Amino acid sequence: MRTPVQRTLISLAVASACWMVGAAAHAQQAQTEPATDTTPEATAPEASLDGPATPAAAEPASTSVVRISGSRIAARGFSQPTPTTSLSAADLEKAAKPNLFNTLTELPALQGSTGRTTSTNSTSSGIQGLSSLSLRGLGTIRTLTLLDGQRVVGANVTGVTDVSQFPQLLVKRVDVVTGGASASYGSDAVGGVVNFVTDKTFTGFKSNVQVGQTKYDDDRGATVQAAWGRAFLDNRLHVTASGEFTKENGIESPGIGGVGPNGRTWYQNPAYSVRPLNQTGDGLPQYRVISNAQQYQYSKYGLITNGPLQGTAFGDGGVPYQFQYGSNGRPTGTGAVTNCVNPFCIGGDLSGSVGSGTNLAMNFKRQVAYTRVSYDLDANNQVYFTANYGQVASRFSPNPGAAKNANLTVQCSNPFLPASILAACAQNNITSFQYGTANAIFPENIDVQPTRTQRRFVIGAEGRFDLFGKSWAYDAYVTHGENKTNLDANNMTINRRYNAAIDAVRAPNGQIVCRNPVAAASGCVPLNIIGNNPVDPAAWAYIAPENGPRQRTTQSQDVGSFNVNGELFDGWAGPVSVATGAEYRREKYRVRGDAYGNGVSPASPNNAMYPVDPLLDTTVGNNWYAGNFHNGDGSYNVREAYVELNIPLFKSATWGEANLNLADRETKYSTAGSVGSWKMGATWQTPIDGLRLRGVTSKDVRAPNLSELYAAPVVVNNVVQYQGNTISVQERTVGNTALRPEIARNNSFGIVLSQPTWAPGFSVSLDYFDIKVKGVIAALTIQQEVDLCVAGNQEICAAMVLNSPGNNYVTLQNFNLASLQTKGFDIETSYRTGLERLNLPGRFTFRALGTRNLHFITDTGVVGTIPVDAAGSNMSNTPKWKVLAQQTWEHDKLSLTLTERWVSDGTYRNDFIECQTGCPVSTLIHPTIYNNRMKGATYFDLGGSYNVSKQLQLYFKIDNLADKDPEPVPQTNASYGINPALYDVVGRTYRAGLRYGF
Repeated sequence: MRTPVQRTLISLAVASACWMVGAAAHAQQAQTEPATDTTPEATAPEASLDGPATPAAAEPASTSVVRISGSRIAARGFSQPTPTTSLSAADLEKAAKPNLFNTLTELPALQGSTGRTTSTNSTSSGIQGLSSLSLRGLGTIRTLTLLDGQRVVGANVTGVTDVSQFPQLLVKRVDVVTGGASASYGSDAVGGVVNFVTDKTFTGFKSNVQVGQTKYDDDRGATVQAAWGRAFLDNRLHVTASGEFTKENGIESPGIGGVGPNGRTWYQNPAYSVRPLNQTGDGLPQYRVISNAQQYQYSKYGLITNGPLQGTAFGDGGVPYQFQYGSNGRPTGTGAVTNCVNPFCIGGDLSGSVGSGTNLAMNFKRQVAYTRVSYDLDANNQVYFTANYGQVASRFSPNPGAAKNANLTVQCSNPFLPASILAACAQNNITSFQYGTANAIFPENIDVQPTRTQRRFVIGAEGRFDLFGKSWAYDAYVTHGENKTNLDANNMTINRRYNAAIDAVRAPNGQIVCRNPVAAASGCVPLNIIGNNPVDPAAWAYIAPENGPRQRTTQSQDVGSFNVNGELFDGWAGPVSVATGAEYRREKYRVRGDAYGNGVSPASPNNAMYPVDPLLDTTVGNNWYAGNFHNGDGSYNVREAYVELNIPLFKSATWGEANLNLADRETKYSTAGSVGSWKMGATWQTPIDGLRLRGVTSKDVRAPNLSELYAAPVVVNNVVQYQGNTISVQERTVGNTALRPEIARNNSFGIVLSQPTWAPGFSVSLDYFDIKVKGVIAALTIQQEVDLCVAGNQEICAAMVLNSPGNNYVTLQNFNLASLQTKGFDIETSYRTGLERLNLPGRFTFRALGTRNLHFITDTGVVGTIPVDAAGSNMSNTPKWKVLAQQTWEHDKLSLTLTERWVSDGTYRNDFIECQTGCPVSTLIHPTIYNNRMKGATYFDLGGSYNVSKQLQLYFKIDNLADKDPEPVPQTNASYGINPALYDVVGRTYRAGLRYGF
């Protein structure tokens, strides 16, 4: 059943094509563009989601020049066809978040962004703690994020930026362009553009101090920000500087045992219970979603998982006992458990569960320093310099212990075994048994610490000049940026050392030693994993050396850009405007892993940090328990030029006015070759009061990034099925320099009703979007590549040799095989009014925005698969509905804001067939499931502010007022079981602060 709030929101959607937040100019100026479509620059009116813009005194609003982030055109009366939503500084302040990133991700069009609550179970993915934005669920790599219209050096090898490294206090507006913009801005703008616009002429001083914590007395944090600006030399020299510090302590792992951290009782060990396909002919579903899932391949301190002693667990001091399986399960002696479906039982002894041991939120620290210095050469020309330093450090535990799922072999001669087990081994005539353990005896959890440090410098010039009797504007700049990422992981074990340490024997002198003489000679210290016993510090130092995985990455970006725009001539319906420019960009990265991870032998046998160990693989590496720490490097350059035109078509009292917007960009990549992108759009301000139509179609591109082109090579041994036989192959993971750009076709059509005379203060818009991406770059499994080759794909066949025993290999790399398509509509509204007519004080503002995903279809291009539609799958990033609504009351010094965030009900997966009895035989393409319904969520936030004086403001914010729990997300391995991309996983959060400025 839907809540009353949900029903109300749906009713609003039906009644007025739903409500969507507009930029403040929605509430102002019937004869000018609403703020959702325009971004004022210089002396233009300041737009805001909060309310009406204030016309500047310099020139009347009707002649103001407008620059729009979705376009390069800056011209009088220009209305762009691409929908753009702007968040003003006032909007950002009302959100009262410690990071602007968290405010933006609440916008419905932002789906699939990464932050400090995502990827907390990852060790070396490179995106841990990375605040990166994703539009339309198309991924962070298909969303272009800009700072003052300029590219920013990527924060990892995929090229995506880290918003947390941006200067945020000086941001006066954030423009979100929800449509393809490659023709205007270049590669990556497939889903759209997010542009952070700073206040370049800020004068005075302002500061912000904020503290906060959750209801559960954790994730305590503090933010301190300050900015200063002043003009010198008769206002020709302007200097601006800002500094920011944010610390959020995160939510630590509660450890092993299947409980939520700090009193969060919602954790349920959710998982899929999955029957084998060949057993689904009985009319019952293959999948069931279960709670209190118990993995039966290990226990907290050790469990025998096969043979006649299966079901024997070990407790304090290594004392054996009979393990309590859930589901009334009984061990069979073959590794299976009756009444349980591999690998889970339900209930029983959950003390060894590691699923809840992942941090809910990372410990997070950001430090940013920024300055801009500009000098007016004359009244029309300015030179400037900006410098930015941003460091973001995260810390978290991906999981407690280091679970071994029944993949250990313990010899009956192991001296750590109790006498009763030795006797049972002899009685049952066995010499070894299979064993699994959560390794709860480990003294420390794995600790991952990525630190990103950005240094970015820009030198530029901007101004105006006269040519052919017209005034033209230009901007030119060069920028150099570097991001250095240090990834340090501590308390990580080395697999081969662990295996050698647990395989102990008693020496003739009675001492317990490692069985392997090579290991013993190189420093192996025996480790007792039979039950709960203190870990010998020497054994821990051997299996988890202090010089745990290390990775050092440097990414650099150099850009040179020149742009000019102006009016070519006055046409019959207005000025014909043009913007044109050229850009050169060079991207480069270099990564170096540690010797144990990369596989490079230390230079000297006396290397103190990574001593030579004959037990380890010094050729391939991959010695650590988890993660990929290999060397890699690569670079590419880009040359491009573009032109954009705005052509007024007609302007009359009878027909209204319309304009045509055209753009073309030609790009040459040193790796991927040449590619073109274009845009064609139009707007029509109809003669109907306040009604405007807009539409745009575009070809957009995303070039392969450094990671896809030059992935760090990894080589391991594997097997594949080929021509009916199982053959051994060498699996080689590398980049693919032959990748081509992804090509997208972006179509949108919208209706805007802005400020009609019969409804002053009211605006609403509805925009339909349809994005198709072909040649999507994606990686395949080794077996998928072999199957595609057998099916006749010659490009894939060139990546392998399968008919040379002893020399067979398969090269795993990215290919342009997949495709994506997403379609849906955005709805947006705002209404602002005074309350005098109701004899009430103050002003009231209602605004809301929502995105309805109709389809999100992925076709992997793999043999034996079909396209999958993820729209409405709440385990993914694209729910059917995502809505943000807000109501604000303001009076004199006081302001109160109530916010609702809603995610609609959905499914676990859309390819499931839901049935309880009489089910068809389950297949890989269409598996069956007992219940395929996953609840959505409604969250309420409350905030307010009080102006003590003109200089001082106090404010507060409570997020997730009702402390709504996240919905459980079943996993095949019983990990944390949440989806932080859609649901609030932190709980009720309190924040308070003060802002001071003059």
